[in-house]
Amino acid sequence: MGAVLGVFSLASWVPCLCSGASCLLCSCCPNSKNSTVTRLIYAFILLLGTVVSCIMLSGGMESQLKKIPGFCEGGFKIKVADIMADKDCDVLVGYKAVYRINFALAVFFFVFFLLMLKVKTSKDPRAAVHNGFWFFKIAAIVGIMVGSFYIPGGHFTTAWFAIGMGGAFFFILIQLVLLVDFAHSWNESWVNRMEEGNPRFWYAALLSLTSCFYILSIVFVGLLYTYYTRPDGCTENKFFISINLILCVVVSIISIHPKVQEHQPRSGLLQSSIITLYTMYLTWSAMSNEPDRSCNPTLWSIITHMTAPTLAPGNSTAPVPTSTPPSKSGHFLDTDNFIGLIVFVLCLLYSSIRNSNNSQVSKLTLSGSDSVILGDATTNGAGDEEDGQPRRVVDNEKEGVQYSYSFFHFMLCLASLYIMMTLTSWYSKWPAVWVKISSSWVCLLLYVWTLVAPLVLTNRDFS
Repeated sequence: MGAVLGVFSLASWVPCLCSGASCLLCSCCPNSKNSTVTRLIYAFILLLGTVVSCIMLSGGMESQLKKIPGFCEGGFKIKVADIMADKDCDVLVGYKAVYRINFALAVFFFVFFLLMLKVKTSKDPRAAVHNGFWFFKIAAIVGIMVGSFYIPGGHFTTAWFAIGMGGAFFFILIQLVLLVDFAHSWNESWVNRMEEGNPRFWYAALLSLTSCFYILSIVFVGLLYTYYTRPDGCTENKFFISINLILCVVVSIISIHPKVQEHQPRSGLLQSSIITLYTMYLTWSAMSNEPDRSCNPTLWSIITHMTAPTLAPGNSTAPVPTSTPPSKSGHFLDTDNFIGLIVFVLCLLYSSIRNSNNSQVSKLTLSGSDSVILGDATTNGAGDEEDGQPRRVVDNEKEGVQYSYSFFHFMLCLASLYIMMTLTSWYSKWPAVWVKISSSWVCLLLYVWTLVAPLVLTNRDFS
């Protein structure tokens, strides 16, 4: 508990934290937009919660957590592979702490999701709560965290596990939406440079990037077939890899279909190559949760097997690398979960700093028509001063919000659940496999929808 209170102790900033986001920037910081700064602060709060969750997984915290009255009572009610039921508290006490920390974060962001529904401009009184009163919001998070540690286990953990599975599934889909938005924006910038500068140079660069992503995807598929399948087994893995490879080929063909190009001339293979690589990542991430060790080697064992010199005779068969049994002392992240956290951080940062103008995210969430999206050249409030000094944060949402407040908080709520499942290694095996592999199929379906939507919904403007 001391770690929670220590990390979130901001008592010296109380006067500043009671006001808006502009107070949190030092004089050396560049002028920023209120919409961007607020999202970065919320992202920082979520990252702090992630750091605290990691601290709870450290071995030194076990003895302290066991001192909380009733914390080790009730068990988990969840079957965990390779862990004895009577050692739940000894082995998974850190997992229970992670559940409660992210429970507090998820509840906080879900309440704000409901509170911020239909906020249209920063003139709405609720916008002041969204953009300010940081001390009280952080104090509320800490209060929920402390109280959650006294919630009895058992059925609470079981129910929160099911909610976490569903929330993590939808956050994976949101990651895909952000990836599609990034791919479209990147392709847009490349095409603009081709039109403004030397077209041959930029076309060659665009072609090189697209080829690079497809080559990486092909290498990825080859490695998955080599190390995650066997001639006489691993049938599920063979199916997952094959079906996703076929779907990625189909999606790539659709992206350059003449009808699609007619309605979306700037959609193409660059976006499809990025989506293909992400789909292969999701396929690997799903298979890395399988309980069969012969079909689920660790990434480190694969690297060791690839780099080790071949000393065996030519007619001998190289052993398939297998993962080592899980350690029952300590809760260190495996490679899959560590990469998952990196992807989460990148998506969180991108969602916090991206410009909402002409955003694919606003189109997919149908939020663009609900608000006035301001241009980068907006100068409303740029000349404001605060205590005789230039305002560090410009309110660029007086005429219309730059993003959906409620959807942003909903995304952070799902992100909290995704962090919870990732740090606790998704607990069970096969449910996690099917959640991740099904999310890869839905991701491909969502991307195809962004391609064919202009052909289906002809009455909407997708330009």
